[in-house]
Amino acid sequence: MAISSPLLLSLFVLVLPIVPNSLAQSNSNITLGSTLTPVGGTTSWPSPSGDFAFGFRPLDTDPNLFLLAIWFDKIPNKTTVWYPGGTQPVQPVQSGSKLQFTSDGYLSLVDQAGQEVWTGGTSSTVTYAAMLDTGNFVLANSDGSFSWRSFDHPSDTVLPSQVLGLGSVLQARLMDTNYSAGRFILNVQQDGNLVFYPVVQPSGYSYDPYWASSTVGNGTQLVYNETGSIYLALANGKNFQVVSAGSKPMSMFYQRATLDPDGVLRQYVYPKNGTNRGWSVVDLQPPDICQAMFTKTGSGVCGFNSFCKLNGNQSVDCECPPHYSFLDPSRKYKGCMPNFPVQNCYAEGTEADQGLFDMVELKNVDWPLADYEHYQPLSNDLCRNNCLSDCFCAVVVYNDQDCWKKKLPMSNGKVGNYVQRTLLIKVPKGNTSQIQPTMSKKNDKKTWILVGSVLLGSSAFVNLLLISIIIFISFYPSHMRRNEKPGPDPSTIGLGLRCFTYGELEKATNGFSEEVGSGASGVVYKGYLHGEGDTCIAVKKIDKVLRETEKEFAVEMQTIGKTHHKNLVRLLGYCNEGKERLLVYEFMSNRSLTEFLFKGPRPDWNRRVQIALGVARGLLYLHEECSTQIIHCDIKPQNILLDGNFVAKISDFGLAKLLKTDQTQTNTGIRGTRGYVAPEWFRNLGITSKVDVYSFGVILLEIICCRRNVEAEIEDEEKAILTYWVNDCYREGKVELVVDGDEEAMADMKRVEKFVTVALWCVQEEPSLRPTMLKVTQMLDGATDVPMLPEPSYNFNLVR
Repeated sequence: MAISSPLLLSLFVLVLPIVPNSLAQSNSNITLGSTLTPVGGTTSWPSPSGDFAFGFRPLDTDPNLFLLAIWFDKIPNKTTVWYPGGTQPVQPVQSGSKLQFTSDGYLSLVDQAGQEVWTGGTSSTVTYAAMLDTGNFVLANSDGSFSWRSFDHPSDTVLPSQVLGLGSVLQARLMDTNYSAGRFILNVQQDGNLVFYPVVQPSGYSYDPYWASSTVGNGTQLVYNETGSIYLALANGKNFQVVSAGSKPMSMFYQRATLDPDGVLRQYVYPKNGTNRGWSVVDLQPPDICQAMFTKTGSGVCGFNSFCKLNGNQSVDCECPPHYSFLDPSRKYKGCMPNFPVQNCYAEGTEADQGLFDMVELKNVDWPLADYEHYQPLSNDLCRNNCLSDCFCAVVVYNDQDCWKKKLPMSNGKVGNYVQRTLLIKVPKGNTSQIQPTMSKKNDKKTWILVGSVLLGSSAFVNLLLISIIIFISFYPSHMRRNEKPGPDPSTIGLGLRCFTYGELEKATNGFSEEVGSGASGVVYKGYLHGEGDTCIAVKKIDKVLRETEKEFAVEMQTIGKTHHKNLVRLLGYCNEGKERLLVYEFMSNRSLTEFLFKGPRPDWNRRVQIALGVARGLLYLHEECSTQIIHCDIKPQNILLDGNFVAKISDFGLAKLLKTDQTQTNTGIRGTRGYVAPEWFRNLGITSKVDVYSFGVILLEIICCRRNVEAEIEDEEKAILTYWVNDCYREGKVELVVDGDEEAMADMKRVEKFVTVALWCVQEEPSLRPTMLKVTQMLDGATDVPMLPEPSYNFNLVR
């Protein structure tokens, strides 16, 4: 239904309940003082047509418990559409309870012990109640207005003619047969954005959203109109479609939309012609919850260690991997556990345990998080054996010499043809009882340790000896070790980083003779680690480290050392000797994105696409997936390097705290590099990860167009600045101009248009309007739709 103006929409919303109200008054008014009871007497109040009823329903799981509810009364399964409590639903009551429509004009639910457990309405001017044919139960005043409506206090379902204002929430139930607060909510936020959130129970804390309308400042209310369309009405007079029943008229079908226990808003229809075909799904949002859900906290759609699978009937199924079973088969959302003793981590038992486990291959499945180590290059066999010898490792992902190790518990699992992953999961060999002896050995060892400790504590001589040794060890470093080589910093132990001496790196680089790059943070030299397969390395000499950050160098190394991702340049080690600060990286043979894009013939379009996706995934990892969030602050083509296979890798991440302020400023006093700097730097606003999103948007345009962000030789400013020109082409419907002469890109215009739109979203002036890198990657990958760009007149202008 098209809404031409906010005024017309308001009139429509006001008129909807009035028509059924007059029908209710003439047919089924409920008088003050009326009472409902679960058994005996009156148990429900029907609507005039009998389509709906309000009252007590026995639970399918326990007929001795009763739920106060509204339901479809003419269909066999009496589907519930409302129950009291919202985000804090009222628990079912026993027989002996009652609902009173009090003489003061409000509803009071009293349990069998006489305790009031819920109330509805508070107005003293109420004269009657009515169950309307819309499914709306109301308390009405003498003038026909409503002082309370069930439509204003939804549970998990909305019905045709229902409108949810700003601040309204749908709370999924825990299970189809359990009306406790579930794990997902739909929130019509006060800021105008319609957002789906996973929540943790019983606290109700919201995790990262998995779907949003992106209508901040524009949305006004969620409307389910009588043609079967559910949309978010916008302040500019337009509608944002959420779901629609299409050609399923209300005259022939019952309709409802329910936020189901798996977090999906499904729109259902049921034929009124008497055939018991059950409810069928006509539309849903999001279309594939398994792909939409990606939360760095929490388990995802299914529980930990399980996989989410979307079936052909649009339902979600949760599956366990081989040799795992559900913690509770009746509540699969609780996840899976290994049905065998996991590998023993006790030092003396590790080798014995290795021979008791094997790796089983799983295709088209993935747990995208839970990585804790990444190796490259590594063969398939070494990757497999590395996991078998690591007691923490439960799964490895192997892809093109990249090996990622994952540990329990694992989240956001998914399975489907769209998942281009092959996993190797650790499972027991043969009879799992073989694993038990090692565990017994561990317990025996603990016993000996306990006995030894008692004997040791009883010996004064041994105690004196221990004290002497401790004093000697404490004295020795300060007097005897001054001339030794600097060893690894304790804070980097376990990170896989090597602590080099300055002499080692001077030799490896032949006296720092071959310079391969330079930037604000220092000069980069090429070198070789001789005797170690002649590994080619890049050594960065960091200039002018801040005095106050010298003490933080090891801490920063610890942060950088924990970052392992295919699209990040890998840090191999460092030197922290005297005033020298050097970083040792893997060498990128195809140099930087600058040389790739601007210093030769136009590169292959498909290769550019993969580079763009790689940069996006690298930034997503830095922002949301590594243990400590890293905001790069200087994303530019010079900091995007390409390996021998042209895989894009981000460099210079995590260095912001190590550098002098003037090392990362332009002559404008702003950190970053001119042309890639987000507008908030100029407005002294708080800096967030959105500054990297802005820079990525500029780089994405450069990748698409194969031209620099600023072409000084072009006199026309609108064409000289890439973001201005591409924005004008987009607004004029001439996106093909940005890839003019590029036959490969011209043949893939759908992707070009998508990439351009995403890039323009990234360079929005207002940081809150820019998508997160998670949203960016989802849009670029095609996992979610790319919304239309807002009109410039609506204060969404690109910075100029």
